[in-house]
Amino acid sequence: MNRETACEVYRRLLAHYPIVGGKRHFIDFDNPFESLILTILSAQTTDRAVNAISDDLFSRYPTPEALARAEPEEVEPLIRSIGFHRSKARYIVGTARKLISDFGGEVPRTIAELQSLPGVGRKTANIVLSHAFGINVGIAVDTHVRRVSKRIGFTDSTNPDIIERDLMALFPEETWQDINYLLIRLGREVCTAQNPKHEECVVADLCRYYRDLRAGRK
Repeated sequence: MNRETACEVYRRLLAHYPIVGGKRHFIDFDNPFESLILTILSAQTTDRAVNAISDDLFSRYPTPEALARAEPEEVEPLIRSIGFHRSKARYIVGTARKLISDFGGEVPRTIAELQSLPGVGRKTANIVLSHAFGINVGIAVDTHVRRVSKRIGFTDSTNPDIIERDLMALFPEETWQDINYLLIRLGREVCTAQNPKHEECVVADLCRYYRDLRAGRK
């Protein structure tokens, strides 16, 4: 797909899924520390499940210092309802301790520094930078972004790193903060993994998957 067509997809999605009040995230947080911890917890878990445990978690551990003093076994009961809660308890306690030891209790603002924290990969780092700080040096690629990007024709890859590079090459840098949000909205509401709703898709006529489907190639 060329940049002109990609930008037309972007314009249509932005009109259909307007960004209200600048909010481009699905997890509720009040500060960068909460954004970081909740994004770590959100891996392979729904945003609804993560939002449901945030009040209890941060009323008990409101700061990196408080969470760093905890043991993972103390945190586990507070996040038991989300997937992989034992390993995630270790990640977030380890992250809090590293924030204290290496970053003066502050959430770092670079991809490399964020990726040095337990449980933080490039996707999580991109999300935290964008949502907590408004810093956009890349585009977070989750399961929805991966699926939708390949279907529409933004990429031929299923590798998140390659998909991110392909998206960054297609879209102007000033749009990067929106791409993850818009593709997640489309992926959740229309371009679902099973039985995508082509008749409701505002970019169906630009979509490679739909074009191939109509031509009998799917």
